[in-house]
Amino acid sequence: MSQYIISTANLTSYYVTTYLGTPIFVLGVIGEFLNIIVFLSLKTFRLNSCAFYLTIMAMASIGYLFTGLLTFIMMYGYNTDWKKQSRFYCIVRDGFTHICMLIAFSCLCLATIDQFLATCSYPRWQQLCNINLARRLCFAFIILWFLYGISFFISYDLVIDISTGNSYCRVTNEIFQQYLKTWHVLIFLGILPLSITVIFGFLAYRNVQNLSYRTLPLVRRRLDQQLTVMVLTQVVFSVFAITPYAVINAIILDPYITQDRVANAISRSAKMLSIILLYSCFASSFYIYICASERFRHQLVFVLCKMPLQRWRRRNVIIDLAIS
Repeated sequence: MSQYIISTANLTSYYVTTYLGTPIFVLGVIGEFLNIIVFLSLKTFRLNSCAFYLTIMAMASIGYLFTGLLTFIMMYGYNTDWKKQSRFYCIVRDGFTHICMLIAFSCLCLATIDQFLATCSYPRWQQLCNINLARRLCFAFIILWFLYGISFFISYDLVIDISTGNSYCRVTNEIFQQYLKTWHVLIFLGILPLSITVIFGFLAYRNVQNLSYRTLPLVRRRLDQQLTVMVLTQVVFSVFAITPYAVINAIILDPYITQDRVANAISRSAKMLSIILLYSCFASSFYIYICASERFRHQLVFVLCKMPLQRWRRRNVIIDLAIS
């Protein structure tokens, strides 16, 4: 019976990784690229601090999906571990994966805080929502997380088992291994981003209820409402996507889980599903924005269809004038 449970759990991990991970990766990369195109094509977004955070988040999410999810799919879905084939990839992969994840989390938190400030009734707080400050904050966090990622680069290595001759990519520093299981996973990837986004998301939601009654320009008011809806919807989805990952990692800290073969197989299968859900948090923003904001759908159509058509028409007019 126990062997049946273990084999079922392993088979479930395979199907979850292959049949959920692959479409999440493909759709996520396409969606994040479309986010970048829309945010960089329209001036209203290029000059907005919240949209800038979402743009950097989309870029970091693409890096996270390529370095993290693609390797994860190949490893557990197709039994091809690139980390075992290259010592360089073993050393840098996990570092860049966590750097991209932390940058994306930071941008989501900053976007949520930005929307709280943008929807406040205090003009001094609204002044903090400016593109120059957003660029400085993003640059500071990128530098911070790259410095933090050095600890990953010096802790991972390709180790060869002398008895079997097989190579394994693993953490060689036991202290850092314990830090990863507790502080890094539970705090930086769980409690901290969840707390910031939920608290400031709730405060922004309260502010936006009275936003339409304030003496703000119509364009500014509509943009604030649009971005607030997009960010808050992203926050709600992120809570449901991140919470299982944090909970599962907290549960498997119990030594009984690793000692019991059945419990270990079930927890490993549950962790696989929670990891896929975590990846979906960074692959779903475009589709969340499409569903949450009608204005974003119109902006997408304008950027992908109307803008190229307008450029083509202007080009033909210039050519006709040059010929005549």
